[in-house]
Amino acid sequence: MQKKPWSREEFKQQLLAKEKYYHIHHPLHKQMSTGKCSKKQIQAWVLNRFYYQLKIPQKDAHILANCDDIVVRQHWIQRILDHDGHGGQKGGIEAWVQLGHACGLSSKKIHSLNAVLPSVRFAVDAYVTFAMKASWQEAACSSLTEMFAPNIHQNRLDNWPKHYPWIELDGYHYFRNRLSQARRDVENGLTITLDYFSSYEQQQHALRILQFKLDILWSISDAIYLAFFYNQPPYKDC
Repeated sequence: MQKKPWSREEFKQQLLAKEKYYHIHHPLHKQMSTGKCSKKQIQAWVLNRFYYQLKIPQKDAHILANCDDIVVRQHWIQRILDHDGHGGQKGGIEAWVQLGHACGLSSKKIHSLNAVLPSVRFAVDAYVTFAMKASWQEAACSSLTEMFAPNIHQNRLDNWPKHYPWIELDGYHYFRNRLSQARRDVENGLTITLDYFSSYEQQQHALRILQFKLDILWSISDAIYLAFFYNQPPYKDC
């Protein structure tokens, strides 16, 4: 017998329940938030996460390319502008570079991508490939990890200055900007998901998509944690 779909609110709550898999709960992020990371470990995270930042606009460009809804495109394109910058204003990519500078990293070191771990590249590239091959609605659903992002950004703003006084304060612009941007993006992505995934089977599929994206983020943290917290060769000295 075909199962009855959840109501809109029930479906939303099922999506929100996935928060327990968000990387804020990973040992890497727990140690960062409690001041237990060395300067090298913070720098390693910044360098590896930069690869993800670079790929976000490409992921969103694939969603736009696959989308035949002009209204959705009009809203979604703002994500690319936020990260690439526009109108003479710097975007999220440059804000992340600024974070790197605040952590003592040079632009050359950041942009070289030489410190990016193979597993991080693999995970991020898998996400971009998914966005390219999936329907735009499925790819939009995968973006809903942003539902949980404001908490992790606020956590860094609250805790990092006292735990890592060596990080220059002007490096926190990325986290501040994403507090409002992520909430706006969530509203858009959540509406698409709640509207499109209407049957019980589709709702289950949406949960699997969101879990896939959560697994991507967790895998990135795993790779960094293994190399720079457990000092596992051969990449610990990247």
